[in-house]
Amino acid sequence: MPDPLNPLRIVRVVAWGLIAALSAVMLYVTLSSEKPAGVAIGGPFTLTAMDGKRLNTAEVMRGRPYGVFFGFTHCPDICPTAMWELSEILRKSGPMAKDFRVFFVTVDPERDTPELLSSYISAFDNRIIGMSGTAEEIAAVARAHRAFYRKVPTPSGYTMDHTATIYLFDGKAQLWGTFDATESEENRLKKLARLLGK
Repeated sequence: MPDPLNPLRIVRVVAWGLIAALSAVMLYVTLSSEKPAGVAIGGPFTLTAMDGKRLNTAEVMRGRPYGVFFGFTHCPDICPTAMWELSEILRKSGPMAKDFRVFFVTVDPERDTPELLSSYISAFDNRIIGMSGTAEEIAAVARAHRAFYRKVPTPSGYTMDHTATIYLFDGKAQLWGTFDATESEENRLKKLARLLGK
C-alpha cells in the first residue's frame, strides 16, 4: 500500500482534486447557462465495446436510463475512485438498478484497447461497460457531451486531464443530472432511485 504521506502522492491527489473541481464548475456553467431551444447534451452514440464489438447505446438501452463517464485506464486516482464508488452505488441499489448501465468512454484511445478496457473494468461492477474507438470518434462523443479532455506530457510519457463527472440520462437519452465527486453516497443513491422511478 502506498505511503499516504508520500509528497508526490499528496501533490498528485491535490492536482486531481483541482481538476475534478474545475470539471464540476465547467459542467455547472454549461448546464446552467441559457441555450437555444433544441441544443442537447449527450445523445446515443456508437463505439467499440470492451468485447471488441461495435455497440450503439440506443439499441442496448432501448429506452432505459443510463450513465456516461469519460476516463482512462492509466488514470492514477480519479477514475478508479469514481468507478469504485459507482460500483458501490450500483451494488447498494440492488435489483432496482439491474438494467442500469454506465458507459466508461476512454479519452485515451491511443492506449486503451478493448482488451485493456476489459481487464480494467473487470475490477468493478459488471454494469459498467468500457468503450473505445478512433480519436475522431471519441472527440465527437466528448463534444456531444460537452466533456473536456486533453493530453498532458509527463516525464514518463503523458497523462490525460478530463471531465470527472458521471452524466445521467433518462430513457429518452436526455440529460437528467450528474454524479460528481463532492456528493455523498446517500445523495447519489437517492438520485439514482429518482432517475429509475423507484
